[in-house]
Amino acid sequence: MAELITNTTSDENDDFSLEAVPEDKRMPWKSILNVTLGITGAMIFMQVAGEMAIAYGSKTAITAMIYATILNGILASIFAYFAARTGLNSNLMARGTGYGFVGAAMTSLIYASNFIVLASIEGSIMSHAIHAYIPSIPVWVIMVILGIGIIPLNWYGMRQLNKFQKYSLPIYIILLISGIIIALNMDIASAPTNWLTFQPDSQVSGGIALLTCMGIFNGIIGLQSLLTADYARYIKPKEIKFSLLIGFAPQIGSYFIMGMVGIWFALRFAESNPGIYMVTVLGIGGAGYTVLSQLRINLINLYSGSLSLANFFSRILGFTPGRVFWVVVTAGLALIAMLSNVIDYIGPVLTFQGVSMFAWTASMIADLLIVKKIMKIGPSYLEYRQGYLRNWNPVGPIALLLGSAIGCYFALFHPGTVLAATSAFIAAAISFIVHIVLAAITQGKYYYSAENHSLEELSNLTE
Repeated sequence: MAELITNTTSDENDDFSLEAVPEDKRMPWKSILNVTLGITGAMIFMQVAGEMAIAYGSKTAITAMIYATILNGILASIFAYFAARTGLNSNLMARGTGYGFVGAAMTSLIYASNFIVLASIEGSIMSHAIHAYIPSIPVWVIMVILGIGIIPLNWYGMRQLNKFQKYSLPIYIILLISGIIIALNMDIASAPTNWLTFQPDSQVSGGIALLTCMGIFNGIIGLQSLLTADYARYIKPKEIKFSLLIGFAPQIGSYFIMGMVGIWFALRFAESNPGIYMVTVLGIGGAGYTVLSQLRINLINLYSGSLSLANFFSRILGFTPGRVFWVVVTAGLALIAMLSNVIDYIGPVLTFQGVSMFAWTASMIADLLIVKKIMKIGPSYLEYRQGYLRNWNPVGPIALLLGSAIGCYFALFHPGTVLAATSAFIAAAISFIVHIVLAAITQGKYYYSAENHSLEELSNLTE
């Protein structure tokens, strides 16, 4: 049964933000991999890994990085597979995985807010790097210039992203290697003798420290798993076997390789902000490296954030000005967050994000793998079109809200405990179980518009 449902009216520049990507608009898998590898340039991976090592020790940070690499790789590969089969991004997939046409607007708003926060964190790192090299320019001025200047680079969506990532990658690699070589030859007395075994005098250690680090990574894992679908939907159906590579490669590069680099730099310079130590090592080259790496990831943040906002308002208002308009809005909101110094709260922010994103991810995984494949409840394919879906399906929203509410309670009111550190896992487990139970109770009757179409008719439409 072919699972691609085409009903497209978008032009190429709109990147099919509200419909499935048709087969004739798909791209070679290497182009998709090229875009997703831009994620590895995010300095948030270097900064978070460095902060973990400084606070809890290298072994704890590295163990958490291995956990994040494996789990995110598995989840991202699942979403890449279904996105490639259907041509749908994560927001559109949510409609048919238990949320309904309008109900999925909730996930779009959560998704967009996560990208806005990440874009602001990356933009803040970039701005501080330039300020470290040119201290005469106020940080807020740099933030405004960069926040507005990145908008044109996202004007034409996936194809422009592919070109920018392709031509910027060699420069990025050269600057990174140069920074490592120069830093190796710098005599720094305060650097630990063996950075791989560094252990600070921390009041939090052992299992609590590891769970805390894993909890921080969870804020990225859920988001990055769903993010993969936004790009994997462009994979040609005949190349779907490469969805596993596209799911795992960015995670290996992001969490593990760049995480190790971040730990080494952070311990060597006693500074977790890569925007600062790269400028110390390379001068203007360090500022250039920081700007380039942050542009590579923030283009992705703005792209996915704009897709989410377009989806949200199309369902709430019944229309949308188009993805380009939402690129501007996403950039503007990220700029406001930058100016509010969101980077100072990176740990708590990522832990809080991890709760909602993990709950959403678990809910969709439950529907894709259990409800549809094993329990055979509702349509076996992913429906996303208005008129074929009910506006509201209680299964997904209740599972997401209940899991998120309980997870957030533990994260906010039990800081420093096992419950807080595992809040995202708790949220995911509750969401996963509740989604399956509600699907069984409702027997899939909220998954399609019974007034207009029978389940048999909808199944025939996908043959």
